[in-house]
Amino acid sequence: MGPDRPEPVPVEPPAHRVAVIGDVAGHLGELRAELRRLGADDVTGRLPDDLTVVQVGDLVHRGPESDQVVALVDRYLTEQPRRWVQLVGNHEAHYLRDPVFEWPQRLSASSGDTLRRWWADGQMQVATSVRDDEEGFLITHAGLTAEFWRATLAVPASVEQAAAALNSLIGARDHALFRAGRLLNRSWRAGGVGPVWAASGTELLPGWLDTTLPFSQIHGHDTPYDWQRQRFRTADKIARLTVLDHEAKHATTALPGGRIIAVDPGHGSQARTPWRAWELRTSSTQALPGLGGLGTR
Repeated sequence: MGPDRPEPVPVEPPAHRVAVIGDVAGHLGELRAELRRLGADDVTGRLPDDLTVVQVGDLVHRGPESDQVVALVDRYLTEQPRRWVQLVGNHEAHYLRDPVFEWPQRLSASSGDTLRRWWADGQMQVATSVRDDEEGFLITHAGLTAEFWRATLAVPASVEQAAAALNSLIGARDHALFRAGRLLNRSWRAGGVGPVWAASGTELLPGWLDTTLPFSQIHGHDTPYDWQRQRFRTADKIARLTVLDHEAKHATTALPGGRIIAVDPGHGSQARTPWRAWELRTSSTQALPGLGGLGTR
């Protein structure tokens, strides 16, 4: 019998990066620059194999290149579908159903057709989820309110269950998903404002103050802090719980049970810089959005 051999060193699985990109708002150059920072090829734009991008919706409007942004994302969804997860925002919804607000800019007919194709084919969803080694995150455009979680989803306990429950409403209960609130001067309705329209500072965060978060969340759409005017637009109690990253344009509110991270940089007709995606690393492929986290239609 040979000499004792040392125990083999376990091989750690390679870490996979997930980057959650906030509202792009028609700014093609900003999107391309951030993808290059994340490792996209300078010439081809191809995303590296260790990266999955989740874009939270509102790709379009405000900036000057909405059609070009849709074309770029369509290329990723076609050529690298496992590297890009696209969520729906209220500005995409403008082309999926009867518009509920006026907007001076319009996409080309072909870009509108592209958005409708994504929605019909399941390439654009309402929610996804991701986990790192310590925390699970539900990712939506505007966030899941406590009332919607209770009354419409029947209190799913995990991020995976919540993402699946939200996506199962597509085509079955679109009226609930796209239910608007204060941003359209709508009165509160039973069931809660939907995850495409909730206002962060006045609808999403206040509702979770008295309810323990079942999981953490990441969302775009708006933030409890106005980056342009440099002031909070929420209650003082929530402001005291919120940490701001001015370089990244992230606002993180710590609540019992988890945290809610707002990643909308607030682009207008001009891009608001600097900003960057919110990033995490995970060693479990089953925890990745687009693999284990999308849920079903």
